[in-house]
Amino acid sequence: MPLPLVYHEDYSPALPPGHRFPMEKFRLLRDHLVNSGLTTEEALLRPDLCPRELLTLAHDAGYVDRYCTGDMTREELRRLGLPWSPELARRTVRAVGGSLLAADQALEHGLACHLAGGTHHAHRDHASGFCIFNDLAIIALSLLEQGRVGRVLIFDCDVHQGDGTARLLEEVPDAVTVSLHCEKNFPVRKARSDWDIGLPPGMGDQAYLQVVDDTLGYLLPIYQPDLVIYDAGVDVHRDDALGLLQLTDEGLAARDCRVIEHCLGRDIPVVGVIGGGYDKDRAALARRHGILHHSAQRMWTQFGLGH
Repeated sequence: MPLPLVYHEDYSPALPPGHRFPMEKFRLLRDHLVNSGLTTEEALLRPDLCPRELLTLAHDAGYVDRYCTGDMTREELRRLGLPWSPELARRTVRAVGGSLLAADQALEHGLACHLAGGTHHAHRDHASGFCIFNDLAIIALSLLEQGRVGRVLIFDCDVHQGDGTARLLEEVPDAVTVSLHCEKNFPVRKARSDWDIGLPPGMGDQAYLQVVDDTLGYLLPIYQPDLVIYDAGVDVHRDDALGLLQLTDEGLAARDCRVIEHCLGRDIPVVGVIGGGYDKDRAALARRHGILHHSAQRMWTQFGLGH
């Protein structure tokens, strides 16, 4: 069988012209992966909407209902950075369902990737930094509650600290949060992950990859998680509009392969979500995000999965 990839047509609702969030990148990523021959429209797995009871594992029920019905204050919308619409609300809930489906596929087959996800700035009762519901925390809490895993490790390589994930899971001992981020970047006030690795601005491929190897080589044997949730943010790229690191395309590919190889080499399933990435050239950004899926395909083949 092919590498499981999860996508839905709901993922790129229209935003006002000129809005700085690259909402079309999800559709363009799908187009890129199909056009490059990695997958087909028919092979992509389509998720259901995430049930409300799973959203409220991580989020305040009143906040969930206010967002889903559009009863948000002006201040709440300002903090989010996105205008409310029924289409965006549906997309938001659908994308959490996509991350859950990808996690299911990873547990079944060893590896799976979402063409969205990684909304790590969402907090219990408020949105932040374009993030509304925290799919990383919801995956961890739902799988732990169902008894399908004993321990989850979230390996967050977005250039920004996963502050929402850290706060949502700080009292959950079997959900281990690891954040590799540029220290001098959003959010200004950092949360406390289980493991925070703050990186200096300007770090390039070689030094970054050494940190990835050292971190996973140390932490995976200690925690021995039953699933790794990998946030493969591409805002660490040297051309990203909001990042301050200097990774190249080759560096991103090496990072993604190494993360997956560290996990699969220890028989730990891994699910990849795309995280952040910002570039006015949306097609270039989509190709950058697609490095995760192409890297995952290489590892899928290398480890002989799907047979």
